[in-house]
Amino acid sequence: MGLKQYVPAYLGTELSDWDLLTGVSFASGGCGFDPLTSDLVSVLSMDNQLDLFKEYKGKLDSIAGTQRAAYIVSTSLYLVVTGTDDLANTYFTTPFRRDYDLESYIEYLVQCAADFIKKLYGEGGRRLSIAGAPPIGCVPSQRTIAGGHDRECVSLYNQASVLYNAALEKEIKLLNGSAELPGSVLKYIDLYNPLLDMVQRPAAYGFEVSNRGCCGTGLFEVTLTCNRYTADACRDPSKFLFWDTYHLTETGYNILMAQIINRYGLW
Repeated sequence: MGLKQYVPAYLGTELSDWDLLTGVSFASGGCGFDPLTSDLVSVLSMDNQLDLFKEYKGKLDSIAGTQRAAYIVSTSLYLVVTGTDDLANTYFTTPFRRDYDLESYIEYLVQCAADFIKKLYGEGGRRLSIAGAPPIGCVPSQRTIAGGHDRECVSLYNQASVLYNAALEKEIKLLNGSAELPGSVLKYIDLYNPLLDMVQRPAAYGFEVSNRGCCGTGLFEVTLTCNRYTADACRDPSKFLFWDTYHLTETGYNILMAQIINRYGLW
């Protein structure tokens, strides 16, 4: 995308003025649009991240001046990638949202997403790309948990992604450039279909394995449990679509992003 090699985290990082001028990440792994999702795993909520963005804007003012800072904020691209953990973890794995049926929980999630979009717009963001959910039922961890003896893709979980994505895309289209958000340019980014094709036809993309991760057994290891002391990696991660049981390998992400850029453009 023409950015620096890594977009640095805003927290816990020694950031130069140049870093602040050219893009940072406020993301907190494991969060979701549902505020309960971040509470369950003790990470930053979307509102917490928005508070950091407000702090960031103050620093930007000091570095670039008010006029230049406002221009950077209004013309920057904002990538919002969350929601998967809401469905996979908070709804399907824990009992805490079972007072909702699936349809009503999705309606709640989409309302939370719309509220966040409006808040980010209120802080000056105009160009927002919001990613939908991937085929959650085909993620290795979910295949292990709910895919039966043969670890098949979990159809109910995938159907949840499909329903959520349709509702989210509809809401984004309603908000885009609306009277409520004038001048906004909102895009829905489909992750579901390109990733599902990679899962179903791995050889077409150069992969040999798409149903388990490269790390350890590939059946349950994720994030911190993937380390040299507890779970050796496979010899050639480029042959695996998934690095651990939840996240893609670098090769997987490169292929996915190339498809997204080809479809949606750099902006």
